[in-house]
Amino acid sequence: MSAPLLSVVVTIVDGGTVLRDFLQALDRQQDPPPMQIIVPYDESIAADVEATARMFSRLELLPLGKITPARPIESAAGQHELYDRRRSAGLHAAKGDLIAIVEDRGVPRANWARTAVRLHEQPFGVIGGAIEGAPGTMLNWAFYVCDFGRYGLPFESGTADWVSDVNVTYKRRVIDQTRELWRERFREPIVHWALIERGETLHLSSELVVEHRRPPASLWVLLPERFHWGRLFGHIRAMHLSLPRRLAYAAMWPLLSPMLFVRHARTQHRKGNFGRFLRASPAVGVLLVAWTSGEVWGYLTNRS
Repeated sequence: MSAPLLSVVVTIVDGGTVLRDFLQALDRQQDPPPMQIIVPYDESIAADVEATARMFSRLELLPLGKITPARPIESAAGQHELYDRRRSAGLHAAKGDLIAIVEDRGVPRANWARTAVRLHEQPFGVIGGAIEGAPGTMLNWAFYVCDFGRYGLPFESGTADWVSDVNVTYKRRVIDQTRELWRERFREPIVHWALIERGETLHLSSELVVEHRRPPASLWVLLPERFHWGRLFGHIRAMHLSLPRRLAYAAMWPLLSPMLFVRHARTQHRKGNFGRFLRASPAVGVLLVAWTSGEVWGYLTNRS
């Protein structure tokens, strides 16, 4: 039997050389299955994407025109909304039996596409993969630990509470079943929590690997980004909570950062990175305070 079609929805976060390196990695996959590579983009990044796309022949460009987010387009909140809407548009265009969502920052290993198809011979509807941190500055590594540390190798494949939309694959049926949840914006926690409630299993595989290559960023870029992403997470959780429970979560604010810090420390100790974690711990601590402040703000206001 021929391999199923794998539709790959590419979320553009950085564009430019980051997008080029990502597309080159997709172009050089070993023994790839049939692939539909979908690149959704809006007017704000059109010139950059179209210039990069000329270097590749197998892309399906998906121009979305002008998108005006609820918050200023140059803000972290505005940018996050654009990512969500690009993902949603890509899912609407996907034709595959299997559908992947990946970010341009997450460069796939050479066997990534073939591995995705092989893993989906198992019954799991959702299979997420590992996110390895690329070499970079200590601050960038601190960001990686806060956002993706749990997905770094090594870990044992199995059932998971979380998989990341930086590197995740789906069977067609689960995408079709959740269409009402991502019709305009794809927000990973909303979709994944709904699937868990419907009896689906999130499977995390150490074989499906991308390398996260974020360009160097300053603390003044990362802090508002962390605050907004925490606020969005708090808002998404607040949608499922009563007011008393929201207030109870918000009241835990002084404990949240220390709890997360200890959790990250234990995770990196298991992965053999404890010395590096200690060196990065001041930056990790500051980034966690920004995140938890945003998360609590999301609980209190119930706004993204």
